[in-house]
This record gives sequence, C-alpha cells and structure tokens, in this order.
Amino acid sequence: MSDSLQFPHRRYNPLQRRWVLVSPHRTQRPWQGEVNRSTGFSDVHYDPTCYLCPGNTRAGGHHTPRYESVYVFDNDYAALLPDAPAPDAAHAQGLLRAERERGRCRVLCFHPDHSLTLARMELPDIRKVVDAWTEEYRNLGAEPDFRYVQIFENRGAMMGASNPHPHGQIWTTEHIPDEPRAETEALLAYRSAHGQCLLCEYLGVEAGAAVRVVCENQGFLAVVPWWAVWPFETVVMARAHRRSLLDFDNADRDALADILKQLTTRYDNLFETSFPYTMGFHQAPTDGEEHEEWHFHAHFYPPLLRSATVRKYMVGFEMLGMPQRDITPESAAERLRAVSPMHFALR
Repeated sequence: MSDSLQFPHRRYNPLQRRWVLVSPHRTQRPWQGEVNRSTGFSDVHYDPTCYLCPGNTRAGGHHTPRYESVYVFDNDYAALLPDAPAPDAAHAQGLLRAERERGRCRVLCFHPDHSLTLARMELPDIRKVVDAWTEEYRNLGAEPDFRYVQIFENRGAMMGASNPHPHGQIWTTEHIPDEPRAETEALLAYRSAHGQCLLCEYLGVEAGAAVRVVCENQGFLAVVPWWAVWPFETVVMARAHRRSLLDFDNADRDALADILKQLTTRYDNLFETSFPYTMGFHQAPTDGEEHEEWHFHAHFYPPLLRSATVRKYMVGFEMLGMPQRDITPESAAERLRAVSPMHFALR
C-alpha cells in the first residue's frame, strides 16, 4: 500500500456510488467504551426450548418436524405478507406517501444440530443448504407478484439473531429494495459506459493486487473490498459472470459451499469466538428482465472491531456524514489471511 494511503483519505464504492472515510492513524487510540460478552461456541446439540430444533413446538403452536437435513418453512411472524392491502388514497402522493409492499418471509434451518454454524458444518451439508437456497430463489422468484428475493443470515445475538440455531432467512418483496436497486443502477451505468461488467473488472483488479484477498477457490474470490466500511467486511464474488444462483452448475455450487466454509472458519479463528455477522447474497432481480449486468456476490458485515468483545458502532459523523473506518482494508485482509483455515477444537 502506498505511503499516501497511510493518511486520512476517502475511498469510492462503485457498487453504491458512495464514499467511505479511512483514518489509519486512529488504530492506536485507547478504548474505554462498551465491552460486550463473548458468545463463544455451543456444545448443545439439541435444546428442548429451541423452536427450530427438530420435534419442538414453535411460538404460536406450530410444530417443527423431526427433520434430518435442511428444513424450510414460512416465518410464523413474517415482516411481509403476500396479501397485504394497499394504504388508503390519502397516502398515494405528497410528503406522507406510502405504497403497498407484498412479500413472503421464509426460514431455512441449515442443520438439525443446534450447536453448528456454517463454519462448523461439513461441506456436503453446506452444499445441501446451497441447493435449498437455489430452489427457494427459483420458486419464490417465479411468483409474479415478487420482484426480488433476498437470501440472508444474521449470525449471533450481536447482530440481532433471535435464535442461535443454524438458520437463515429468505424474504421476497414486491419492489426491488434500496441496496440491490442501487447496485443495479451502478452495474447498468458501468456496463453502459465501459461495455464490461463492473464486478468482473473489479475481481480482476483484486486478484492481481492480492493484498485484499482473504481466500479463494476455483469458483470464488473473497476479499476485504477497497471500500469496506466494517472492520472485517468481505465480499465473495463468483469468478465467472453468473447473474444468480440459477446460473450455477454443480461445480459452482460446490465451490460456493467451500468458500463459505473457508471464510466463516477464518472469521471464527480471528478472535477465537463464534463470529457474528450479517451475510446476504445480491443477485439478479426476479422481475422478468434478463439483467445481464448482474454479477452474483455475497456481502459479509461483521461488527467486531478489536476483539471478540469490542464492536464497531456507526454513530456520530458516520450517521450524519459518511461511514468511517480506522483499520485499512489491506491490514484487515492480512489478519484474516494469517489465521488458520482449519477450525480449532472446542475447549
């Protein structure tokens, strides 16, 4: 990294067409703020009080079957409803505008073992999750009322997960949400201006530079992006131009399972804790358009800053001005590369 980047500067995020302030000289500041309790790892394989464990009763009286692999069901307390009515005409325009938003919310249990995470699951089991994600994207995206399918996982209480059982969620929406909509516009603009895919170009730059690469395989590259906001934020990009999970062949699905295990294991080993994060796939909308501009990728947003007990907060200037980070993306990637990709034994 050039000497000029050791001083305060801002970096451009071409996917969102926004900026982030980088302040490397602040990494030595003392910390007297909040210290959270480390979540550690679980050795509880079955929890009789967990509504996602096989055979248990969920809130509201619904029964979770004794599943042996992946299990998917409609969220009992869904944030979106397929038959939501439109707001009244008084809110159709003006400053107090509202619109109908129909959708569905699904829960996908990764494994019946309560103690596992993606990092601790075997590759064949993660591949089953990848297959389930693909089918959910296919089936939900085929419903004519929904234009976007958002697959995501909130891992850990620090990220608001209400249940530690290994699971993720799938939400469909009538409109394309703001984050993928902004990326769609940026990808379209770049393709129009340069005749190339933005992420295909960016992947080549990162692979060549190597300083922000965390791990890779034949199908995917995981990097701390040039524009990262969170200390150990990463982007996982398909090497080939794939618009969505539906473009993946068997080798691609295997490679996605492998890169997810590689990356989440490195996260766990960084601070020797069950690493919290929000992870989600960004892929082509399901609005009937071809979306050749889209390039499948995953975002990981972990909140930990200095240790398993100190997290980053987005406050002050970051809420009122622009995002800011102290650890450079290059140093974050170096630290993640340096930890073992093999999971250590529970102690």
